[in-house]
Amino acid sequence: MEISYHGHSIVKIKTENHVILIDPYITGNDLTDLQAATEKPDVILLTHGHNDHVGDTVEIAKANNALVIAPNELAVWLGWQGLNTHGMNIGGAKEFDFGTVKYTKAFHSSSYTTEDQQIIYTGMPAGILFMAEGKTIYHAGDTSLFGDMEMIGKRHPIDVAFLPIGDNFTMGPEDAAYAVELLSPKLTVPVHYNTFPPIVQDPEDFKKLVNVHEVLIMKAGDKITP
Repeated sequence: MEISYHGHSIVKIKTENHVILIDPYITGNDLTDLQAATEKPDVILLTHGHNDHVGDTVEIAKANNALVIAPNELAVWLGWQGLNTHGMNIGGAKEFDFGTVKYTKAFHSSSYTTEDQQIIYTGMPAGILFMAEGKTIYHAGDTSLFGDMEMIGKRHPIDVAFLPIGDNFTMGPEDAAYAVELLSPKLTVPVHYNTFPPIVQDPEDFKKLVNVHEVLIMKAGDKITP
């Protein structure tokens, strides 16, 4: 398994036979190294409906006939846009041919704003546990700190956790550092920061707050093998 980070909350996972793309906010994202036109995922996983997470999902999925897995209301709405979708909900897990997906709690909001300024309700926001090839990856989505993170980490020992640190809309560095203590992952990568003025953070500040556990600050395009 190869995992790469691509700015904001974009994570790409390559298994032996599949490419999985999480929250592909590419167009309009000055921090990413990706181009929507050249991405060829088999699967797109979405944490929630905000535009900076759904991003280029429609264009990429249509171009590649990719399966889009999302919280149910978001999956239904994307299905109306002509995509091949599979809806899930918090606490539910499903084994696919590319790995197992389980949705977890995330305390945030979830809606999609259209070009004509209509706000579409897209269900509950969520985090994602992705399990394949003996590894467990946790993408927390956009969330505040919550106590059940300890339960998530105990029930599903995490190899790599992607946690937001931007503050204002999600956890800030202090709360994210406490989340690391609750989750106890082997490795934590900070995400969802510096994309917009309200979420400007120095990830080194977050890293300094984390005791015992390993933190890796990834730049867009960096890759790891858990």
